[in-house]
Amino acid sequence: MLKLCRQYLHWIQNSVFEGEITEVKLKELLLRARRLMDEDKDSVIIFKSRSESWLDKEVVGNERNSLDNFL
Repeated sequence: MLKLCRQYLHWIQNSVFEGEITEVKLKELLLRARRLMDEDKDSVIIFKSRSESWLDKEVVGNERNSLDNFL
């Protein structure tokens, strides 16, 4: 799953990714993720924002990947 998500988003830390992605690419990512996961045990959680002005990101500690936006 790590390799798959890295193809679409920026890896932040253990199982956390962020970035901008189109709806088409998101659907593609989710389709491919469903093939890898056991939907009875595993999950993918997606946070969406309609506007950059609604984002407020605060990092405490070492930020592994400095990005202004997240999804």
